[in-house]
Amino acid sequence: MQIENDHIINVENLQKTFYSIRGFWKREKHPVQAVQGISFSVRKGELFGIVGPNGAGKTTTVKMLSTLLLPTSGKATIFGLDVVKDTNLVRPRIGFTFGGNKGLYSRLSGLDNLKYFAELYKLEPDIITRRIKELLEVVGLTGRENDRVETYSSGMQQRLHLARALLHDPELIFLDEPTVGIDPVGAREIRQLVKDLIKRGKTILLTSHYMYEVEELCDRIAVVNHGKVIALDTPAALKTQSSGDCVIAIQTPNGEQSLQGKLESIQKYLTQTHTSGDTLSLYTRSPSKVLNELAPLLEQNIITNIEVRNATLEDVYVDIIKNHAA
Repeated sequence: MQIENDHIINVENLQKTFYSIRGFWKREKHPVQAVQGISFSVRKGELFGIVGPNGAGKTTTVKMLSTLLLPTSGKATIFGLDVVKDTNLVRPRIGFTFGGNKGLYSRLSGLDNLKYFAELYKLEPDIITRRIKELLEVVGLTGRENDRVETYSSGMQQRLHLARALLHDPELIFLDEPTVGIDPVGAREIRQLVKDLIKRGKTILLTSHYMYEVEELCDRIAVVNHGKVIALDTPAALKTQSSGDCVIAIQTPNGEQSLQGKLESIQKYLTQTHTSGDTLSLYTRSPSKVLNELAPLLEQNIITNIEVRNATLEDVYVDIIKNHAA
């Protein structure tokens, strides 16, 4: 079947509704819309990211596309195949991982886990031996393959997840928060593995909460909130949509209250403000004028620290989510 415009994934108005049971005497079903009409496409060889708050519908979307959940309505095709009608044709061509130790047998060795899943994929014995040896080398687990998975670190378990997902050499890989709970060194190794997979010609759909990660890895990003896509573009293009060209991050002992009077005088230079803990971020296109106004407060120790930087993808993400919530 021909894939339209070289798109591996095409999603049109995909929706998923769950039902919760409420009430003690009178049990009633209440609908919860996890995904409310998501639409996007992923090109062949692309690393496509989906980001959004907890409960935004990211994992539900991935589970529907990887044939683990049936959509309530809408349509999704992979390789031109319908994920509902052609499930048995889609599954041999995709791989997926979900963060944590789910999907692995902790009391078995890494090698035994891979052998078990390879047999489920109905791979020939000679292919299994060769493929497992190659993948252990690729994910950096050679030498630890005979150890029980319960002795593996979080990073090692995630690498084993990747090896499992690659056993049948899939064309498309779904990675749901692949570095969650992993230390910085392990996370960097996972990101390098993902880059290597793209170089090998794979197509990857990745979800993550880490903006620096998606900025480093992804060709395009869809921002999802309340089950809908609210922004979709390249990381560079999304950053140009920021309200301010510069961010001045200020730390004060009493937060925004310490600056209340001064904020009124510099409000005309600001496009927006954002408070997180004791840090106040000022978005502006006139950083020199704002800094001149704030300098006396720094000398008086009302401001304990000040940092000037360009807007990051995280700043833009917060802006997009905040504006959508409003």
